[in-house]
Amino acid sequence: MAAISMLNPKAEVARAAQALAVNMSGAKGLQEVLKTNLGPKGTMKMLVSGAGDIKITKDGNVLLHEMQIQHPTASLIARASTAQDDITGDGTTSTVLLIGEFLKQADLYISEGLHPRVVCEGFDKAKEKVLEVLDTLKVNLTDADRKEILTAVAKTSLGTKVHPAQAEMLTSIVVDAVMAIRAENTPIDLHMVEMMEMQHRSEADTQLVRGLVMDHGGRHPDMPKRLENCYILTMNVSLEYEKTEVNSGFFYKSAEDREKLVVAERKFIEDRVQKIIEFKKKLCDGTDKSFVVINQKGIDPFSLDAFAKEGILGLRRAKRRNMERLALACGGVAMNSVDDLDESCVGYAGVVYEHVLGENKYTFVEECKNPLSVTILMKGPNKHTLNQIKDAVRDGLRAVKNAVEDDCVVPGAGAFEVAAHVALKKYLETVKGRARLGIQAYADGLLVIPKVLGQNAGYDTQEVIVKLLEEAGVSDNRPVGIDCDSGEACLPTDQGIYDCYRVKKQMINSCTVIASNLLL
Repeated sequence: MAAISMLNPKAEVARAAQALAVNMSGAKGLQEVLKTNLGPKGTMKMLVSGAGDIKITKDGNVLLHEMQIQHPTASLIARASTAQDDITGDGTTSTVLLIGEFLKQADLYISEGLHPRVVCEGFDKAKEKVLEVLDTLKVNLTDADRKEILTAVAKTSLGTKVHPAQAEMLTSIVVDAVMAIRAENTPIDLHMVEMMEMQHRSEADTQLVRGLVMDHGGRHPDMPKRLENCYILTMNVSLEYEKTEVNSGFFYKSAEDREKLVVAERKFIEDRVQKIIEFKKKLCDGTDKSFVVINQKGIDPFSLDAFAKEGILGLRRAKRRNMERLALACGGVAMNSVDDLDESCVGYAGVVYEHVLGENKYTFVEECKNPLSVTILMKGPNKHTLNQIKDAVRDGLRAVKNAVEDDCVVPGAGAFEVAAHVALKKYLETVKGRARLGIQAYADGLLVIPKVLGQNAGYDTQEVIVKLLEEAGVSDNRPVGIDCDSGEACLPTDQGIYDCYRVKKQMINSCTVIASNLLL
């Protein structure tokens, strides 16, 4: 103690019991804040930043990122929860609640003189048992009900983030998007789902575009605004005159010499443009096909003009990520030179059109034959509605992806926690010694999830828990959860309420470790 005060006379030192009290208060405080936004009946929180920006959300991850947390323990828990979200895309609020509750239950025993180390040993044993229970509860996906269960997973995840009617609408969008980009035996890359925001109309107009939407349009007034049956050439070739990298000078005797130089300088760009135009003529002349050039580098006004005369739509400075998506959505290959163009390197889209909104232009590439990249077009009247939809869609996509990759799901609505509680109570009878108390604390801690779900839906906590445990006792190992609409016990599998397997697994692991760290 003296050593610390010598090093830093201002240091605050909290020892054993005192440090534990600091940890407990931090965990309980954070738990109280996030308690009310668990589940489909959770309440929205409005965050106002120092600059006066408003954010309305009930997504735990967004709240924890945006809140300024001073308390060291609370910020540790917040970091653990946001890590949970980064890895699995869901389960932030539950993580905070579980850590808070484990500490609360442990505190009851520690305040009576039980050593924290003993509680932690109990926690570790309980964790292993709970993971076994998790494996017995999982529902494997079969080809017959795969779509149905994935829809249920997405709906459960979205229902806790946005209004139920909106969740209903976003569910099908999210499931279709993941199923479109899924390829056999390769991991799902969610970056292939482009999320485009348009501040326009209402959130009910959010839609899935089986193709691509880009946030820029043709840069020439004479270019066609709508093309059908399009060949799409994606390229990464500069079509603009660039100055030389070294400082070079040119001395000329007469005006003719200078003219020749100017022509020669532009010639190699013009040759490139000419090659593209000839290629277009070869492919499209005599057919009803049209031609679109999408370039990652620039296209200068002269080249744009040449394209416009030929009826080609030219887009310049496309994002690199969109180039990958275009190749996946329309087919074809992104070209790095214009020398060997043939039909195999162009993609195809049924319709390409430009949509102007205020000062912004958007280009839609639609009706692709077999799109492996799609766009979710989010619409909303104002910025915070768009943000809310964006966060919800992100979590919905992750939920479907997790379910597809795990190939199984777990019943939701607090069913897993109730089943784990019942299993731990039975397991208690086989354990000798003081570790039983730790397991007891863990079992009681798990019930916080169904308790809070009931509380947020406006029912009496004790009554809900008693009903659930009664039902779980007589349900022959069928998982029982809480029905937030009636406050009664229900079978989540019949209601279509499912959670992701990996979210629960990650949650049990991280909550136990962090609660143990904070106790010792």
